Amino acid sequence: MVAPLPEQIQTAVVTGGARGFGADVCRALHAAGYRVIITDVNPGDEAAALASELDLAGETGMTATMDVSNPDDVQSVLDKCIERWGSVEVLVNNAARTQAQPLMEIDPAVFNDIMAVNAGGTFTCSQIFGRHFKERGYGRIVNMASLAGQNGGTATGAHYAASKGAILTLTKVFARDFAPFGITCNAIAPGPMDTPMVRDVLGDNIDKAIANIPVGRLGDAGFVADMVVMLASPKSNFVTGACWDVNGGLYPR
Repeated sequence: MVAPLPEQIQTAVVTGGARGFGADVCRALHAAGYRVIITDVNPGDEAAALASELDLAGETGMTATMDVSNPDDVQSVLDKCIERWGSVEVLVNNAARTQAQPLMEIDPAVFNDIMAVNAGGTFTCSQIFGRHFKERGYGRIVNMASLAGQNGGTATGAHYAASKGAILTLTKVFARDFAPFGITCNAIAPGPMDTPMVRDVLGDNIDKAIANIPVGRLGDAGFVADMVVMLASPKSNFVTGACWDVNGGLYPR
């Protein structure tokens, strides 16, 4: 086992990292001293702009195209990282699809597609990167769940809520099986954050939604990104299988 020393530079792969909250996570990890691999199913100009902003070059990271529901894509990104830097230490499962639809209007095929990306992608990435982590005796997996997976969702569709609930269960499963190998697996379940995706989903109902949040505001995406960094740290070795709630009081427990 070759667990990294705390002062060694670590490599973090972020799925869905080209835009929105994923980009916030990439910024936070990079600021904390990690190499950052910005992956996305369609990186495009946004990933290039983020890489330029973070000055990702040489030893600081890269961008990569990755469909999280495609095991070959996931393995390819891992292989490239190992070839270039020797290892990966952190996986952030952030990639997700969302679509606000009334329950009875959801096409089963669309339900399955969203489950395949959100829950299936989390499983696939955790399994493939987890094998590498087990070989090294060290790893950190941070899964982005959601309040919707805890309360059944309000503004989001049943497919999104169900997928996020599945991620919470997968977090427990991977945490249990990986704990003896120096690997932690935790989830963060944000309520509505002040992100473009949330504002798009809420649309004209945003003021009403904010009024229903006990603290009276949307969540700070930067703070949640900092939570990802905390759970990615070598110091987080006694925290695993947990769901960290950030919901402004919408789901106290």
